[in-house]
Amino acid sequence: MNHQVAIVMSEVFLRRLIPSLTPFVHRQQDYRILSIHRPLEELERLLGELQPNGLITEWLPQTTEAILTLNRGIPTVIVDTDYGYPGVLSVDVDDWAVGREAAQTFLRSGYRSFACLGNGMPYSDQRIEGFQAALTNQAAFAIHTETGFERAQYGESFVRPSAAFERWLAQLPKPVAIFAVHDPLGRFLCGVCHQLGLQVPEEVAVIGANNDELVCGLTYPMLSSVAIPWGTLGATVGEAMQRFVSGEQLDCSKPRLIPPSGVVLRHSANHFAVDDPLLRRAMSFLSERLQDPINVGTMCDELNVARRTVERKFKEHYRCTPWEMLCQLRVTQAKRLLVETNHSVALISQLCGFNDPERMAVVFKRLIGEPPTHYRKFYAAAMSP
Repeated sequence: MNHQVAIVMSEVFLRRLIPSLTPFVHRQQDYRILSIHRPLEELERLLGELQPNGLITEWLPQTTEAILTLNRGIPTVIVDTDYGYPGVLSVDVDDWAVGREAAQTFLRSGYRSFACLGNGMPYSDQRIEGFQAALTNQAAFAIHTETGFERAQYGESFVRPSAAFERWLAQLPKPVAIFAVHDPLGRFLCGVCHQLGLQVPEEVAVIGANNDELVCGLTYPMLSSVAIPWGTLGATVGEAMQRFVSGEQLDCSKPRLIPPSGVVLRHSANHFAVDDPLLRRAMSFLSERLQDPINVGTMCDELNVARRTVERKFKEHYRCTPWEMLCQLRVTQAKRLLVETNHSVALISQLCGFNDPERMAVVFKRLIGEPPTHYRKFYAAAMSP
């Protein structure tokens, strides 16, 4: 039997989910797309005409509640919210973990002054809470909320900065590491820094969230961002809808939370944004040779520098040894491959320079708190309604 499923969401969100929803077409899910930005009267009429067997919708304030009211009784999955609705399954990103990823990346880069730029949405507060919880008690920390983005389309960048925001940004102790709770806010922040004559990332390092290629790649400088495994999220939604329309009863008492898959470093925040040329050369060497069986001695020989000098500089700026930094870089790459590919742990250990699954498991558990196999299983479990 062919099941007709209405998808009511923005073009941005649809673009994220399409690759992982497409396989469900072969399992007789026939999708009908409606823009969530249509007037509610139009959505009511069109959904009434479609009479879908199931509904997948994005969460937007007020709009989502209205859509649910119009379509009571239809199996429904809401994407990108941890709000609970009776009989409706919510699938969301773990926003606290998103904030933690950003903070941990900044901490590894040696920053001591931190800030968050929020937009007042519920996920914004959660991401900021996660970020702050990951900081040490000694870290300087500031928060600013900039409104107005709720009236802008996701891909547009016409929001003008408030005078309060400009004052806040100018007064932050530099260099400062700022987490913008989503990519358009990160792009906005980079633009305001340019207007105020602040150098990114030398004075202001910026990490956004969602890792939207269209936003990150078209921002100057290109925007670093916390990566969301949209494929995992989309597959979770598709599988849940498949079970819904097949007549299964799902546990909708709590949301399915999908953890982020690390930070993608681009020009707006990276380990190379340091004044010391030796540290820049060392970090470039480590980053470019992750897959090779290198060690600190190899690096010192090729850069023609004294090992004690390099280790002292790493301790002063990054608060770790060069070897610890290499392990962190390799584990970050391994996390992404575990989530985004079906590669075996043995192959991933080779691709990340460990060359031995047992060795990778030891380092991975020391830094992440669990072995690679458990980390991957956690993502797999998150996909299972």
